[in-house]
Amino acid sequence: MIRALWFMAKVAIVIAIALWFVDNPGNVSFEWLGYAVNTSVAMFVLALLVVVGVVVVLYKIWRGIRNAPGSFRRYSRSRRRERGYKALTQGMVAVAAGDAATAKKMAQKADGLLNEPPLTMLLSAQAAQLMGDDKAARHYFHAMLERPETAFLGLRGLLTQALKQGDRVEALALARRAQQLQPNTPWLLATLYDLEARAGEWAAAEGTLQNAVQAGAVPQDEGRRHRATLLLERSFEAERRGRADSALYHAQAAHELVPGYVPAAVRMARLQLRGGHPKKASKVVERAWRQQPHPELAEVYREILDTYEPLARVKLFEKLHAHTPNHVESHVALARAALDAHLWGEARNHLTKALELQPSRRVYQLLADLERAEHGDEDAARAWLIQAASAPADPAWTCTSCGAVSPSWAGLCGNCGTFDSFDWKQPSLALHLTSPEQAASNANLPTLAQAAR
Repeated sequence: MIRALWFMAKVAIVIAIALWFVDNPGNVSFEWLGYAVNTSVAMFVLALLVVVGVVVVLYKIWRGIRNAPGSFRRYSRSRRRERGYKALTQGMVAVAAGDAATAKKMAQKADGLLNEPPLTMLLSAQAAQLMGDDKAARHYFHAMLERPETAFLGLRGLLTQALKQGDRVEALALARRAQQLQPNTPWLLATLYDLEARAGEWAAAEGTLQNAVQAGAVPQDEGRRHRATLLLERSFEAERRGRADSALYHAQAAHELVPGYVPAAVRMARLQLRGGHPKKASKVVERAWRQQPHPELAEVYREILDTYEPLARVKLFEKLHAHTPNHVESHVALARAALDAHLWGEARNHLTKALELQPSRRVYQLLADLERAEHGDEDAARAWLIQAASAPADPAWTCTSCGAVSPSWAGLCGNCGTFDSFDWKQPSLALHLTSPEQAASNANLPTLAQAAR
């Protein structure tokens, strides 16, 4: 609409000028090269416009002839770049499709057509990786480090190779170099934090983890759990160095960060007990028990109550049981306290309830111990042990990454090295992280019934 109006306006202007010349014809007279020219103003203007038009056309023809070689070169370069980018695109598609041969062919073609090493080197490196030529890929990635615009891509490629080869030392160094170039890259922060944690650099990993959470690379809840694990490892490290105050400080920080986190509560309670504060240790266990009853919490509670009379221990375990009366661990913990106090009926009652809630080998074994302790009935005990052999395995600290089972919680899996991967659950693999010395020691431990005699 606007264009039509503008066109009509221009036509109107031309018509107005033409009419003006008709109304004001006038004459133009001049002599040039011996010729006398006498014409109207309108004809003179028209002739002048024709001359100017011819000059413009001749100038454009001359300019076109003069610039023809350069235009041809530019056209040739444009066609070359177009073909190069087409080859580059086809190469990227081949990489995505896993077609190593086509990717390599297109990389070579693009490299010959384009004078843009950053793009062609990346494609060549990816093609080499697809073909399994890690040496060539490493060469391309190193070449990319020499250019500021491709240095980060080169470091990422080398980092990926180091992780693939299991070289965590090299991977950690590369991740730190990459962070200097792109400090807020989410995937890099998550990778760097994991590498620092696996390397046992707990303080550095804690700082990187906080940045990763802020960048959205790690969810908030998951980040709190990971940080609590890092704080626990810092607590253990401080204890090894003889820094008891620091060990307690980090354990308390972990416990406050995730109050229901069993390893943190167990660690905190044991440190309080060692520091001569059994009441504080008891409160830690009781608070954690309300959120998540656990055998290790019960074990720490027994340690705290070790100096109490057996019947007094039963009374305190009854209070613990009252917080979660329908949980299997509450019944098992109270049954063990009753066994220690020779309260056979109460022990049997709670073991029976535990068996109804969740049959497990541990419960059957405790029933066998009860038969020996109360009646000295080996036949009845053997019957319970036979059922224990076919019962579901008891929950244990199991690595969610490799399935390995550890006799105790740890921040790092001793089998695959994964950080914060242990969950308390029923294991699905028979892979136990127990040394032969530990196994022999465990085999010589007395049963609960023997200890009660």
